[in-house]
Amino acid sequence: MSQEFENPNNKKDNQIKWAIHDSNPDLVEKMRTKLSEVIDPELGYDIVQLGLVRDFSLDENGKGKLKMILTTPFCPYGPEIVAMTKIKAEVGLGKEVEIEMLPEVWNPGMAEDPDIFSWGL
Repeated sequence: MSQEFENPNNKKDNQIKWAIHDSNPDLVEKMRTKLSEVIDPELGYDIVQLGLVRDFSLDENGKGKLKMILTTPFCPYGPEIVAMTKIKAEVGLGKEVEIEMLPEVWNPGMAEDPDIFSWGL
């Protein structure tokens, strides 16, 4: 599901390719920007940086479907993160967005830049 993209600085990003990259490329940056406003309070990074948004697509009526995971299965901030993700996605899209929680287990390698977790160690 993830695909590496070359950015202008020749640094490879571990950016996840969502369904809208192909179907509605004009929405990608808008949705990434809006969803980046949702911060995981324990790690201090946004849900896009962390790779928690696994896919974003639109149905035939333009309704959004966002598939996501949390950093831990019983994340104490999980309900708030999911609620804020829904709000930000709907504001960005201007339409209703359904959130689907996936059973996938998150790991730091899913982050767009896994080096953010090196902490100089």
